[in-house]
Amino acid sequence: MSQDSQSKQDARDAGQRLVESRVSEDPFAAAFKATRMPMIITDPRQPDNPIIFTNRAFADLTGYSIDELIGRNCRLLQGPGSDPEKINRIRSAIAAQENISIDILNYRKDGSTFWNALYISPVRNIQNEVIYFFASQLDVTNVKNKEKELAEARRMAEKLVDERTRDLKAALDAKTLLVHEVDHRVKNNLLTIASLLKLQARLTTDMTVAGTLHSVLDRVEALSIVQRKLFTSEDVARFDVAEFTRELVVNVVGALKRDDIVVTLDLSPVLVPAVKASPLSLIVNELVGDAVRRGLKDGGGRIDVTVKRLNGHFLIRVDDTVETVDFDREQQEFGRLVLETCAKQLRARIERSMEGDINRVEVTLMVAGEEE
Repeated sequence: MSQDSQSKQDARDAGQRLVESRVSEDPFAAAFKATRMPMIITDPRQPDNPIIFTNRAFADLTGYSIDELIGRNCRLLQGPGSDPEKINRIRSAIAAQENISIDILNYRKDGSTFWNALYISPVRNIQNEVIYFFASQLDVTNVKNKEKELAEARRMAEKLVDERTRDLKAALDAKTLLVHEVDHRVKNNLLTIASLLKLQARLTTDMTVAGTLHSVLDRVEALSIVQRKLFTSEDVARFDVAEFTRELVVNVVGALKRDDIVVTLDLSPVLVPAVKASPLSLIVNELVGDAVRRGLKDGGGRIDVTVKRLNGHFLIRVDDTVETVDFDREQQEFGRLVLETCAKQLRARIERSMEGDINRVEVTLMVAGEEE
């Protein structure tokens, strides 16, 4: 008898002894043979750990007959597509006499492939010696195919998202460039208008006309600051009222060139849609300009400017302590109308009060969450 024949016979004998060691009515043996789950038993005490017992389900799964399987090592199911790393993990687990659960690509007798959900467990005797390895298999090819399909669908979806993101970014960049160009042109136009007003104011000999021209010029310059900030901002959709207020107050007070003016600023970032930038800038300009007209430019004094968010509201408050002087009532009325018109446009509330010698004007408007 050849060595291969002898090994096969040894494996068959070992399997027979295993069956004979069970009573004929043993439900475990009956269940092992009848179950639809492919199962095998190998004998690690024989050379190459051969299969000594298999059920019909395993033979049907692999395409081999039971006789062809007995005496063979399970590596007969491996092929060129089987993952070497997973094969090494199986070998290591068997060598270490440990359980292992793994999915591996296996081959049937006819060369077709299937994904095998393999579970191997050592069987020990009362002396804790490993006398068998029990292995169950499950064909999970459909599951793996679904996973592959899902992975491909996910890859395609991610590709489409990336492409769409690039398109949107390109569109946003184009929009940003366009908005910047518009802001740039508006800013240049406002500067041109301001230059014309300054020239006309210098040439006129009528003090009333000159005062009117300077009044309009102040508001045009405030709008110029807005457009410059929008042009230089990375976020063309939002406008920081606090930062604008800081620059306007510094410019206005600095132009007065008086040492007897005390300025305090309590400013917190408040971002609003760019479409609200112009009316808000005029509101700040009118509140500060009012203090200037009533005496700040003549006798000095104190001006406190606050811009902050407060419980879902946006507050602009100007407190001034100035000694009132004679001022142009017509200009004052015009400023009041500008303030009230801008407030109405923004649905803002204006409150005026006096606390001792402090004149206070508060403008409050709602700020939506996304604007904040």
